[in-house]
Amino acid sequence: MKYYSTNHNAPDATLAEAVVKGLAADNGLYMPYQIKPLPQSFFDNIDRMSFQEIAFEVAKGLFGDDIPADDLKTIVYDTLAFDAPLVEVTPDIYALELFHGPTLAFKDVGARFMARMLRYFLAGKAEGKTVNVLVATSGDTGSAVANGFLGVDGIKVHVLYPKGKVSAIQECQFTTLGRNITALEVDGTFDDCQALVKKAFLDEELNSKFLLTSANSINVARFLPQAFYYFNAYAQLKRLGEENEMVVTVPSGNFGNLSAALIAKRMGLPVKRFIAACNSNRPFPDYIESGVYSPRLSVATIANAMDVGAPSNFARILDLYAGSHDAIAAEISSVSYSDADIAETMKQCYRDTGYLLDPHGAVAFKATEASLERGETGVFLETAHPAKFKSTVDEILGTDIALPERLAAFTKGTKQSVAMTTSFADFAAYLNTAAR
Repeated sequence: MKYYSTNHNAPDATLAEAVVKGLAADNGLYMPYQIKPLPQSFFDNIDRMSFQEIAFEVAKGLFGDDIPADDLKTIVYDTLAFDAPLVEVTPDIYALELFHGPTLAFKDVGARFMARMLRYFLAGKAEGKTVNVLVATSGDTGSAVANGFLGVDGIKVHVLYPKGKVSAIQECQFTTLGRNITALEVDGTFDDCQALVKKAFLDEELNSKFLLTSANSINVARFLPQAFYYFNAYAQLKRLGEENEMVVTVPSGNFGNLSAALIAKRMGLPVKRFIAACNSNRPFPDYIESGVYSPRLSVATIANAMDVGAPSNFARILDLYAGSHDAIAAEISSVSYSDADIAETMKQCYRDTGYLLDPHGAVAFKATEASLERGETGVFLETAHPAKFKSTVDEILGTDIALPERLAAFTKGTKQSVAMTTSFADFAAYLNTAAR
């Protein structure tokens, strides 16, 4: 299958080229020319399938033209060595818990899948060059990618994160690893980090010297596997006899996860409608309301992984609907909540149900609770373990959350980071030394 750029001014790419390049030459994001609907027999039997079996069938629909089935099955099964259970929070609302991977965040699946796919496509083809993975993070992406690629021969990972704007535990997960992982502490916002990464991919001099690729959701191998989650949620609802009128709420920052959900629907997943739940960074809610998209500087919030003022994957959503605001608004609603709203939701949910929300899940739960209609079943994504935001959660709820062993291990390491400005010249100078 060929992949095209959302800016429509770059050569088409194979899957291998799209994965290795990450970003198209015209600064656009790669999209598949075809999104194949899955057969009805798959949906008839989905409730009798394991998460790995479901994901493999979805992966064949997404990537089966480009990777032999046995190789693809190995990649999928190696990626999904953990589950994503559906947990009832209220009678009509379920949390899809996506924090059972190595870094206790939903991005583990995409990062692990991409690491394996990149190794597959580069096997014997990198011409002796080191592969340099550049990733901007607002919190969870950095830890998922760093741990997904840790110790992989021939690959260096450079994680750019905004100084003072990620949680202490998130920071530990990518600054204490060493080996082939380098953390760059950028004196700016996530949007500044993302801008540096994109400029690097478009810099002819850097790309003539080094093999650069992305691990943000701009990479097709990172964002597309997130579609697995939604089919798995549907399967679990079907086992409960509650799969009809399914409404999905996605806590949204860079909008890669929602883009994957929309592709899942194009593949036949019966989702009635979607809710994009945002924090105080609201370019998408404003777009839904007005039809005008106005990216802006990001605002720091307690749901920091969603602190994105210029979401890259908006281009994919726009492309999926041929640029039609009416078509987008007919299928996706969007709301935004302040820190005070988020904190109150966490308190209310914990008090009324005993369920412990992290700040990002709280945004999604509130959006679901506020808009669910009679007869609908709501599924919201709980994207990270609450302990990753321990200080925030404890302060709001008056708790003392125990750190899971995997998180506690990271806190015992020594922070190693490189101070970085928002100047591309400084970042280029760093790569000229570090990427060799």
